[in-house]
Amino acid sequence: MSPLRKTGAFAAALTAAFAAAYGVGSAVAPVDGGRTQETAHASMADDDGHAAQEPTTAHAPAGLQVTENGYTLDLETDSLPAGARTTLRFVVRDAEGAPVTGYRTEHGKQLHLIVASRELIAYRHLHPTRAADGTWSTPVELPEAGGYRVFADFTPAAAKEGLTLGSDLAVTGRYAAHALPSPATTATVDGYTVRLDGALTPGRESDLTFTVSRAGRPVTTLQPYLGAHGHLVALRSGDLAYLHVHPHEEAKGTTPSGPEVTFTATTPTPGTYRLFLDFKVADKVHTAAFTTTTTGQGH
Repeated sequence: MSPLRKTGAFAAALTAAFAAAYGVGSAVAPVDGGRTQETAHASMADDDGHAAQEPTTAHAPAGLQVTENGYTLDLETDSLPAGARTTLRFVVRDAEGAPVTGYRTEHGKQLHLIVASRELIAYRHLHPTRAADGTWSTPVELPEAGGYRVFADFTPAAAKEGLTLGSDLAVTGRYAAHALPSPATTATVDGYTVRLDGALTPGRESDLTFTVSRAGRPVTTLQPYLGAHGHLVALRSGDLAYLHVHPHEEAKGTTPSGPEVTFTATTPTPGTYRLFLDFKVADKVHTAAFTTTTTGQGH
């Protein structure tokens, strides 16, 4: 289905989710399916009713556009039921509307798919498979009803630079609001404790170091994962802008490392961000999540 034919039915499904994201109410409500699409250019009216051009998205943070540089993320799955393992399907289309079938390999994969709830509680890092016709698909189980954002991170074979496109997804079921977790410098997941050192400074590159321990002892057996010894995704609270993050060091073959892994992140604006660190130990990937706020004035 072309994104241009997607309607606003999804907006009704997300009413409760947006209310929770902005701290309005804590009621429980049902969520129905549907989805929307975003455009790269739009107009809006000022207080006098005159049309005013919305600022260009040419330099907007990644993940806020469904279409960029002639490529479009077309979700073929309108909605998914909460708590059920099902299949998410999508196509990346070029400027002519044809499915893209040629991709460069980045961090060991042709395309990385991130699915996060609007409240930044639920998070999935998926690696879908592509059929010969260009359709991508992946099994997924999302825990709770509400609004979600889907990010496709990829580099087309015909493009010089990588893209991160985003589109909205509804997860149906009975919705319950969740507050964004408070900022913290430690997180615990699956018996591992992860400590965060460093802070995000708006308008400049910031170093973030994560130290992994278990039962008070440093973990030195971090396995290579996606070309490094950890993978970090950073999302801005509110609009879920997707930050560009790079590991300091690439993994060397299968050699383990740890307990530290360091990344550089570029933060576009002051605000609150949610960090999701994937790390691999004993052939299992774990995800530690942090809430952090920016410090300093930047440039």
